[in-house]
Amino acid sequence: MRSVHLKTGYFLLMSTFVLAGCLGGDGNGGRGDGSKVGQITPTGISGLTYQTASRSGTTGEEGQYRYFPGEELSLLVGDLSLVSGVPVEPVVTPLEFFEPERDALKIAGTTEEGLQSHRITEQQLIQTSDSVINLTRFLLALNWRLRVSDGNGVEIRQRVIDQLNATLPTLPEPIDFNVSRGEFAFEEEDALSPANQLLAEICFYPPGDELCEEPPTLERIENAPPRPEDPEDRDPEVEYSEDLQAKRDRILKSIRSIDSVDVETAEGYLTRELDIISTELGKRYYLKEFVAQFPESDTSIKTVRVRKIAGTPELADIEAISTRPDDVEVHSFGWQSASVEYFLAGEAPGESELLINFKPDDTYRWVKKSLRVVITP
Repeated sequence: MRSVHLKTGYFLLMSTFVLAGCLGGDGNGGRGDGSKVGQITPTGISGLTYQTASRSGTTGEEGQYRYFPGEELSLLVGDLSLVSGVPVEPVVTPLEFFEPERDALKIAGTTEEGLQSHRITEQQLIQTSDSVINLTRFLLALNWRLRVSDGNGVEIRQRVIDQLNATLPTLPEPIDFNVSRGEFAFEEEDALSPANQLLAEICFYPPGDELCEEPPTLERIENAPPRPEDPEDRDPEVEYSEDLQAKRDRILKSIRSIDSVDVETAEGYLTRELDIISTELGKRYYLKEFVAQFPESDTSIKTVRVRKIAGTPELADIEAISTRPDDVEVHSFGWQSASVEYFLAGEAPGESELLINFKPDDTYRWVKKSLRVVITP
């Protein structure tokens, strides 16, 4: 078998692997005591309190937490419990925060090609899970800058946490992430959901900023004198009704609610985070060649193996198809050997693409690689 591509591809993959980091890989910053470093989402959620059976602390700028394999993770923001009993992983996302969703992730969807894919299940859960969306919107609403741009994580500052802790005891009902999306984000003039009541008491501006003050009451505005039309008649020591109304509007507009982060924004955020994990996972595995060519007279069984950068692939499952079985046909495949066998079934000139789909044993995610097989005279 002769590969059209040289070994350059391998070294490019190795370089990418080193630069990008081993997201969920083997070398994840462990210490001599056997502990590991994990992350809450790939881009990170900082400021969360985490607890495992052996460790506790606050997630760092990239959402880092420490754990020992086999432990379970609890997450809090300030004194507010978010989730508990979450199996530790190198990277944990909101889709893994809740047990029903964790169970659902184990069942892959099927693509149009007939191959299994975790992405289908992930997207279904993003669209249907109220718990995941409620918690994600809440965390994004606590982000200091509110909007999360691509590549940036969520930053929950201590100033926000202090205000949250001060408000929690005053809530008439606890915050429940398992209610419907509508109930969780309920907001009317005289009725707010517990999550919105909490957010309404948090000021996301520096201490002393006007926007952190109580808004002028309507009674105060009504009792204030109107502003004179002639600027020369205005007294800088007097608070006019128009100025008080404008101040009230600014303060009320600055108050956040769950609707400050719409469902579409939460879905987009989750999709980006999950795509990062899938992309980085895919970089850890490769095939020896991208293109292989054989003369049509070569009817022997060929083998292509899945390889792993800086390690041996340990798979839980594997499958493979040929896009043109009349030219190239899959003979067999096995997860134990991490390999696919195939043979030429057509004449020259002909070609097919082998789609090799496999699931590493430490994740619910599937990785797809392809090999172009060319038949020559």
